[in-house]
Amino acid sequence: MLDRLNLYLDLIRWNRPAGWLLLLWPTLAALWVASGGFPGWHLLAVFTLGTILMRSAGCCINDVADREFDKHVKRTAQRPITSGKVGVKEALAVGAVLALAAFGLVLTTNAVTIAWSFAALAVTLAYPYAKRFVSMPQAVLGVAFSFGIPMAFAATQGEIPPLAWGMLLGNLFWVLAYDTEYAMVDRDDDLKIGMKTSAITLGRWDVPAITAFYVIYLAVWAALLAPLMPSAGRWLMWAGLAVALGQVVWHVWLIKDRSREGCFKAFRLNHWLGLSVFVGVAVSSALA
Repeated sequence: MLDRLNLYLDLIRWNRPAGWLLLLWPTLAALWVASGGFPGWHLLAVFTLGTILMRSAGCCINDVADREFDKHVKRTAQRPITSGKVGVKEALAVGAVLALAAFGLVLTTNAVTIAWSFAALAVTLAYPYAKRFVSMPQAVLGVAFSFGIPMAFAATQGEIPPLAWGMLLGNLFWVLAYDTEYAMVDRDDDLKIGMKTSAITLGRWDVPAITAFYVIYLAVWAALLAPLMPSAGRWLMWAGLAVALGQVVWHVWLIKDRSREGCFKAFRLNHWLGLSVFVGVAVSSALA
């Protein structure tokens, strides 16, 4: 049983928390914005645990969908499903249990949030297959990884205002930035097997495009959120964005040579960028 549990933990990338942190920080930032400050322990627990559970369920779905492709990629060849250590039905069952647990958390919120949770699930299910048909599937992932933003507004305000969709759009560009870095790691393997990724589509424009994606993300969030922050604490939000921008410069430096190591390191460190933005928003909101 212990060996099986370890396989399941490997399946959901439990030892790589950067994945769910990338979802968590923008979701929590939206929760703070929608609440005008601390959202309360209930919603904080629902969205933190829900983010971890849904990211874990997404890993199960993604690995089932990509099991034939993953055999030909160095980085993914030894994943539990690809290596045959976990069966397809077994992985889907694990994913279903995790998704149902997340849905149980959603049921403690309100009808609007429950309704939108089905849309969030649909995007999660669609992403693994977008890589076969869409030239930049990272945009689909951007929607999936940003859906916690409108969900946070729905749970807090009982509706999804234009602000939430604007934040989702801005966050989508951040996902495009870091997941293109991730795709650059596997570009050679993906070309051989015919996988579509933004790194392949952008070609030699990959580094300039990633830089632009980062800047658009920070600019959109700054434009949307700065007017909402209390004047006494607005400088704290700008400080958080400035720290994030400094990290953008570092990431561009890491990927400029397009080495596997540099691109993967830049991707893995993105959760610190998200944390910087969240802390700036949360601390600024606290001074309202």
